[in-house]
Amino acid sequence: MTLETKRLFLREMKQSDFDSLCKILQDENTMYAYEGAFSDDEVQEWLDRQIYRYHKYGFGLLAVVLKETNKMIGQCGLTMQSWKDSEVLEIGYLFERIYWHNGYATEAAKACKKYAFEVLKADEVCSIIRDTNIASQNVAIRNGMERKDMWVKHYRGVDMLHYRYVAYH
Repeated sequence: MTLETKRLFLREMKQSDFDSLCKILQDENTMYAYEGAFSDDEVQEWLDRQIYRYHKYGFGLLAVVLKETNKMIGQCGLTMQSWKDSEVLEIGYLFERIYWHNGYATEAAKACKKYAFEVLKADEVCSIIRDTNIASQNVAIRNGMERKDMWVKHYRGVDMLHYRYVAYH
């Protein structure tokens, strides 16, 4: 699975992306919605999970590469996520903090939504976002999604309220 937008390439992550992934997942400010930065082992587990998803589903979170510099600046893609008693197709995104507020997350998320509807023939796609993560909620809204429901997820020892934003084909 590879995608291209005006400013970005989205491609499958590989082991050589570990250091770029660390810049995202080990930044305390970036990872506030996850209750803190990840250890090296947690970053490796995250990367391994994406590679597994590529093989199982044909999609997962992708490396977002800025065309201008050929540098990985974030990740965005489609994953199957638990929501209440079911599995839902989700667009997830997480970018290195120095690249926030440039429209990259919205640009990448829109490409993933298009892929979900046109290639995967999905009827709906969502983004599951912690209640305190206003910036990601705004990306979902700019991606044509509306808040549909909420659920408390237990993650890293903390109960976290999450909203599910949904777009329909």
